[in-house]
Amino acid sequence: MCVMGCPQKAQHLLFSLLLFTSWELGRGQVHYLVPEEAKHGTFVGRIAQDLGLDVGELVSRLFRVVSKGRRNYLEVNVQNGILFVNSRIDREELCGRNPVCSIHLEVIVDKPLQVFHVEVEIKDINDNPPMFPENKKEINIAESRPPDARFPLDGASDADVGENAALNYRLSPSEYFSLDVQSNSGETTSLSLILRKSLNREETQEHHLLLTATDGGKPELTGSVELLIKVLDVNDNAPQFDQSIYKVRMLENASNGMLVIQLNASDADDGTNGHISYSFRNPVPPEVQRTFHIGPDTGKIRVKGELDFEKKNMYEIGVETIDKGNPPMAGHCTVLVEILDTNDNSPEVSVTSLSLPVQEDSPPGTVIALISVSDRDSGANGQVTCSLSPPGPFMLLSTFRNYYSLVLEGPLDRERVPAYELVVTAKDGGTPALWATTSVSVGIGDVNDNAPTFEKPMYTVFVKENNPPGCHIFTLSASDPDALENSLVSYSLVEQRVGERRLSSYVSVHSESGKVYALQPLDHEELELLQFQVSARDAGFPPLGSNVSLQVFVLDENDNAPKVLPPLASSGASRGSETKLVSQSVAPGHVVTKIRAVDADSGYNAWLSYELLPEVGVGRNPFRVGLYTGEIHTARVLEESDGPLKMLLILIKDHGEPALSATVTVSVSLLESGQAFKALPEVAGAVAETGIRKEAALVDVNVYLIIAICSVSTLLVLSLLFYVVLWCSSPPQGQYGPGKSTLVCSNEAGSWSYSQQRGQKVYSGEGTVKNDLMAFSPNLPPCPSQSHSGESQEYGAEQLGKPKQPNPDWRYSASLRAGMHSSVHLEEAGILRAGPGGPDQQWPTVSSATPEPEAGEVSPPVGAGVNSNSWTFKYGPGNPKQPGPGELPDKFIIPGSPAIISIRQEPPNSQIDKSDFITFGKKEETKKKKKKKKGNKTQEKKEKGNSTTDNSDQ
Repeated sequence: MCVMGCPQKAQHLLFSLLLFTSWELGRGQVHYLVPEEAKHGTFVGRIAQDLGLDVGELVSRLFRVVSKGRRNYLEVNVQNGILFVNSRIDREELCGRNPVCSIHLEVIVDKPLQVFHVEVEIKDINDNPPMFPENKKEINIAESRPPDARFPLDGASDADVGENAALNYRLSPSEYFSLDVQSNSGETTSLSLILRKSLNREETQEHHLLLTATDGGKPELTGSVELLIKVLDVNDNAPQFDQSIYKVRMLENASNGMLVIQLNASDADDGTNGHISYSFRNPVPPEVQRTFHIGPDTGKIRVKGELDFEKKNMYEIGVETIDKGNPPMAGHCTVLVEILDTNDNSPEVSVTSLSLPVQEDSPPGTVIALISVSDRDSGANGQVTCSLSPPGPFMLLSTFRNYYSLVLEGPLDRERVPAYELVVTAKDGGTPALWATTSVSVGIGDVNDNAPTFEKPMYTVFVKENNPPGCHIFTLSASDPDALENSLVSYSLVEQRVGERRLSSYVSVHSESGKVYALQPLDHEELELLQFQVSARDAGFPPLGSNVSLQVFVLDENDNAPKVLPPLASSGASRGSETKLVSQSVAPGHVVTKIRAVDADSGYNAWLSYELLPEVGVGRNPFRVGLYTGEIHTARVLEESDGPLKMLLILIKDHGEPALSATVTVSVSLLESGQAFKALPEVAGAVAETGIRKEAALVDVNVYLIIAICSVSTLLVLSLLFYVVLWCSSPPQGQYGPGKSTLVCSNEAGSWSYSQQRGQKVYSGEGTVKNDLMAFSPNLPPCPSQSHSGESQEYGAEQLGKPKQPNPDWRYSASLRAGMHSSVHLEEAGILRAGPGGPDQQWPTVSSATPEPEAGEVSPPVGAGVNSNSWTFKYGPGNPKQPGPGELPDKFIIPGSPAIISIRQEPPNSQIDKSDFITFGKKEETKKKKKKKKGNKTQEKKEKGNSTTDNSDQ
């Protein structure tokens, strides 16, 4: 018993079985056997069942059979999967003398793609009888030939193979002759007629024999030849060859005329009986006649035609030599010429395309094409290997013998490489090696794997407001590198809310061209910035898309006229009126009223200017209006000739193109006494109610005028006395003496060029509203309070005998933003800024003059405001006034700003609010209240001739 050995033997047997099974599966071949000459429809095999395929899926999986030959000998019924004979199969015609004859079939099915190899072997039947070269053969034999003399005979040939081609010979009975059959190493069979008994021409001149050849098939087939033997008279010796059989090997590329062999025969006779000649033994095969030539005198056999191993690799040449005796005698031999193969045939490549074009998303391992190679040479010369070039995502996979599959190895990208031109090279193993190439064009099919893309992630568009509805404002363009419908891009809005409305009510986009249209007129005052997104999608499946942001800035146009603010216009109308009472005793420069107007536009379109329209037939108007402040001043001393009532028509216009304007009427009643101001509200109301009914108004005001005149006269006398006292106490003109320091500080009751600073609305796509408001205040030294009066006195004492210049800590910068907002900044650094985001530049020179002849100009030194404490004030040529030592001019301007700074000097013990000495811009509401509280205290001093706070009308 085997305890340890049996399991090892079982494992070895199992391993051998698995190895054989895997080898059979690797071959992927089914073998069938069918006899030749089978009738049409003869059953061969159940090929679908043998290949493991479902018969019901043969049609849906595109079951097909491909044969290498030109004729379709076999066919498959796709309804039942049976392989049958389609046409007559002649084995001898198909394979010739080859011992094995097979038909190779390729069975191909799709979904998934599978390739099977089927081999159908053609079995030979005995359908060809033996054939002799001649039906009748004549042989001359001299009567002097001794017994046992041999005479060669031509054997028969059978087109069948195997047992069907195994021939047996028999000779009809004869007392003189017998048949000798010899096999030459199984390659050829030689027949000889042997003389058994000496011939006697006198007894029998001719002998008739029948040579019969029978093959080994079932049933047996026979062929025969008639032999006619003529007995010749005496010729003692026949020519003799050295060998009866000669064997020669030659390369198939032997050139024409090359020597194959030189035969040598001898004849023992003398004279003419010993002279011999060489020739091919009749009958001469056609292929021998075309290929070789023998010299009749020399016995040299030379190449005459072309040797081709692939056509015929063995030649059997029968040679005889005949002497010139009477009767002539002949000698015979056989020359066997074996042709050796050379590498003279290039490989042949054939490509069967299956799945083209290849989709770019195909997985690795996808079979694209089948490739078969062949080489007519034999041995190493016929061994072919294939290679693929250029390198790429493809590879060749050997499937069966000389069959290859072109398989996808890596990923594909049609946008990068739309097609591949592959070259398949087949190379044999000969020396030198021969090769053949064929091209395979592999087109790549597109899939939708690329989304449309824009050149920029965001586009900015500027559109003027009040555009016509439906106007084209911008064109978007997205590109998609895909092909056909995958590259067709359509555009659409990404819907959102813009405030209380939908985005589609403002703009629309053309789905094909990408043109963006404004559906309604845009209003800069309502909407300055519109941000939204546009989506671009292709027509692939599934569709891919991308978004781009679009910023539409609505540019302002001058489409809003100025509007007067209350109290001149109670409802913000563009035209209004107001009534003011003014005493005739006010000094020149007295502020009568201030006109406030706004413009809904931005930038220069909202920069307002004021102009007093002249009256027809009236001389010089006693009033004037600030160009940019809107303040109405007295231009000169009022006279009785000016009349009791003045109607001032003020024109307010912006700086747009074209300019828009509005008008306002101010009624100024001239009173004789300042006491009449107590009745100002009542009088103003009465005038507003009654219009221009002068007589009734004057009767009601007479009493107030008398009281006002008395009050003004009393105040005038007191003012003159106070002025004489101050003039007497002041130092003489032209001498420098101790003086009081001049304080320069901000004043809240100045002029203000009103430009509406409104909250700008910006819609960024989320529907939120952002209000931007910037407030700036001048950076001026604060006024000392009453509690610091002692410090002021000490400060003045230290400066006695030395004129004092303006405060050296003045620093300022001015910038005018003429875009969406306008503002003036007075800061600690004296730098002129170009605007938000603009470059900073130093202020090398500053000089500005007022447009009025009596005003002067002020020029800071180079780099004023930056570590500088000196100012230069110059007066115009029309005003001869020059400041004295320690004095400052009445007013000066800040270059680059519409504001004017007015400065006045007050006694050191004055209780007037020091913040009223300089006017710049607009102060907070708290200082307005403070101004109202102190208005009554400062009114009398203003009427005594002190310089009032004023902003020049630039």
